[in-house]
Amino acid sequence: MVHLPRPEGPSPEDFQPSRRALAGLLFAGYALAGASAEAEPIATSAEGLFAREVEIPAADGFRLPAYVAMPAKARRRPVVMVVSEVFGLHEYVRDVCRRLAKAGYVAIAPAFFVRVADPAPLQDFAKIREIVARASNAQVMSDIDASLDWLADQPDLGPGAPRRYADMRKVGITGFCWGGAVTWMAVAHDSRFKAGVAWYGRLTKPAGGQFLGDEDRPWPVDVADDLHGPVLGLYAEEDSGIPLADVETMRAALRASGDRKSEIVVYPKAKHGFHADYRAAYDKAAAEDGWARLLAWFKKHL
Repeated sequence: MVHLPRPEGPSPEDFQPSRRALAGLLFAGYALAGASAEAEPIATSAEGLFAREVEIPAADGFRLPAYVAMPAKARRRPVVMVVSEVFGLHEYVRDVCRRLAKAGYVAIAPAFFVRVADPAPLQDFAKIREIVARASNAQVMSDIDASLDWLADQPDLGPGAPRRYADMRKVGITGFCWGGAVTWMAVAHDSRFKAGVAWYGRLTKPAGGQFLGDEDRPWPVDVADDLHGPVLGLYAEEDSGIPLADVETMRAALRASGDRKSEIVVYPKAKHGFHADYRAAYDKAAAEDGWARLLAWFKKHL
């Protein structure tokens, strides 16, 4: 079994994979380091959808890969950006996009790490951390801006693509783990985001020397005053990397900012990564409740 890597770094038992047992998930495109041999990932069909890999021109000239999924006949549909975990744009993230498309959204998931390398095929979490750490907050926010600009331009996606598919007046964002922290930051950064749903994203700055602790940048607790829309935070009681004290600190920061719309939910006995159905930490009840809350949140605020 592969255990869930912790946000603050792995312990030796985090990586004990059976390559034979995990070969099927790897072949299907799931992240090797996060996968569990016992997992039965949700597989969402692309039937009735338009789904495609695309490239987005980033501000630095890089051609940023992304995955887009939407109803096949989408026209002026609300948009949800999906931000990955540390494992990057792999099949779990693409499936989340298809789930959102089935619910009527235009979903887009940029691959923020591939300027350096794709972390999904890697097993060594030290190498994954090195790749992720090089995606600075400034770079990620710039890539997010470029992705929204690209959608607003209504680019030709090729044969069979719907026309004028995105309603840029209704834009949300959701993300998992590393992407959960990005969700909070993005809603503070870009006023086009009207709402966000952050799944177990770090809220406070890590200590110097810890994973992501050396970059001089703000963290969600620092931008509570700056949110352009309400954020729903979905957190786990038994998250070894995000203590409940940090959750309470974020709640206090939201209250102090006068934000009465944002909300944080903590799932009892759930662990970090509880929505990721390809991991050992998957918690079906918490994942399904969180997904229902996400759909209700975006229906209300977009």
